[in-house]
Amino acid sequence: MRRPLARIASAALAVAAVLAPAPALADPARPADARQMAMHAQESSPAELATRAAPAGVPGIDVSHWQGGIDWGAVAASGVRFAYIKATQRTNYRDPNFNANYVNAYNAGIIRGAYHFAEPNRSSGADQANYFAGNGGAWSADGRTLPGALDLEDTAGQPHCYGMTPAQIVAWTRDFSDTYRARTGRDVVIYTSRGWWDDCAGGSNAFAATNPLWVASWTTAPSPTMPSGFGVHTFWQYTSTGSVPGIGGNVDRNVFNGSEARLIALANNTP
Repeated sequence: MRRPLARIASAALAVAAVLAPAPALADPARPADARQMAMHAQESSPAELATRAAPAGVPGIDVSHWQGGIDWGAVAASGVRFAYIKATQRTNYRDPNFNANYVNAYNAGIIRGAYHFAEPNRSSGADQANYFAGNGGAWSADGRTLPGALDLEDTAGQPHCYGMTPAQIVAWTRDFSDTYRARTGRDVVIYTSRGWWDDCAGGSNAFAATNPLWVASWTTAPSPTMPSGFGVHTFWQYTSTGSVPGIGGNVDRNVFNGSEARLIALANNTP
């Protein structure tokens, strides 16, 4: 990862200054259960996934408070070039480790972005997009901030697809995406799996031409299992049982589908 620039310290202070303290709420998003693994196209055994070589692409991770304290210097030294960091969920939860992770990843020279865990049956897409953008998910033209990501998957305690029809899920996602673009000037990255998207959004192609896809496909295959409606992926989360120096326990591993120069272009919003 590129080394910190001279302006990083002041930029990090500016970022920290606009991030309000997180509410003291329990995080309802838990590690994946058997149903969730199926929704993420789990095609390989946990043992195979734990020992697989990383697919081609720029290496990255995604984290939340489940990873505990992170030594971002060690993460960067290991070769990780980007990270997506959980910021928000619903309209009343902010990850308690978001501030530290977001600033410390930046200071370590890692290109980072924030993600929002969607619960579409709780409130409108616009409400959740505004909450996300106002609580860490906004984009900054600083060369090291990725557009925000929308995490679409099941979670414990909620019905499959949040009890909504595919048409309702697509409309909710459109509401979120349009609002996020109006707030930030960027198209939100959509994180999902083939199992979830095909079941819950009916395999819609409504976002393929505008929104980068972050596909969850936990497999040892050389390419991910793609959701219907999308032709290409931008990010691939290929395992939830990865290991990275500086992080205790398992961590999601990802690759960017392209060169590091293209990853920087995505962060900079340049062709």
